[in-house]
Amino acid sequence: MFGFRKTPPPPDKPAEPEKTAARPGWAQRLRAGLSKTREKIGGQLAGLFGAGRKIDEELYEELEAILLTADVGVDATEALLERLRRQVAREHLSDAAMLRAALADALTGLLAPLEQPLDTSGARPFIVMLAGVNGAGKTTSIGKLAKLFQSEGKSVLLGAGDTFRAAAREQLQVWGERNNVTVVSQEKGDSASVIFDAVNAARARGIDVVLADTAGRLPTQLHLMEEIRKVKRVIQKLDPDAPHEVLLVLDGNTGQNMVSQVKAFDDALGVTGLIVTKLDGTAKGGALAAIAAARPIPVRYIGVGEGLDDLKPFVARDYVEALIGEGQR
Repeated sequence: MFGFRKTPPPPDKPAEPEKTAARPGWAQRLRAGLSKTREKIGGQLAGLFGAGRKIDEELYEELEAILLTADVGVDATEALLERLRRQVAREHLSDAAMLRAALADALTGLLAPLEQPLDTSGARPFIVMLAGVNGAGKTTSIGKLAKLFQSEGKSVLLGAGDTFRAAAREQLQVWGERNNVTVVSQEKGDSASVIFDAVNAARARGIDVVLADTAGRLPTQLHLMEEIRKVKRVIQKLDPDAPHEVLLVLDGNTGQNMVSQVKAFDDALGVTGLIVTKLDGTAKGGALAAIAAARPIPVRYIGVGEGLDDLKPFVARDYVEALIGEGQR
């Protein structure tokens, strides 16, 4: 049997117990979150772009090495260097210090196509299907998304489609209680049937957004990838235009491995958006540039912490400023 749970918070406590002390703003948290990547490349860039150094082949080679160590990837690095070379020739630049702003602009230009905020106004319920490998932060991201959509005045329902792990179902129930939203789950049954029930429940209740969880899986597990395709087919039987968004959740610590995950899940499901989590724990923040070069799917949100409000829409310029560091523009 499937169940609906909606547990209101205790009357004398807020639904979301947060610290009362003022928290840093998002820009500060983003900078702090990307500090490991920035520390890894910031000092090298400062030395590379030192005043008085000439722009020559040796400089380009050193810059290439720095970008590759930040997991920018070969294709993206080549694209960035080519753009810089063209700008140097066009503007007759000679001093390496002049490349500071040029690199920031080139990187922003590469990432800009990924900056496409998610618009959930096109359908009701707007069905979001989430996928990803185990440990990427999928279930936690669902809880944060629920909070974000609620802050926009939308009603939310969660579908506990990760039926392979009881712990995942229980974790989603906790997030549902924390956000005071309904969670549709089943003690037994497959993921597709849970999501089928969730969508029908959302229709009956006039819910704005359905967040459909699915079991984590590796893209090499072909039989499991087929099961997640089945979930999508079942959703399409209820609404031919759904799911309206297929979000792939990526662990920012995996660096270049994110690119292979994006390709595999996109080929299997037609991924329409990405969530990149755990950027506060990685020195591989440049991997978003690798994704932009290999498979430019919009990055809907990035996460730099465990708080409910630590998931925000991706903004290319803000990301580059946090990634490269002060004084690099």
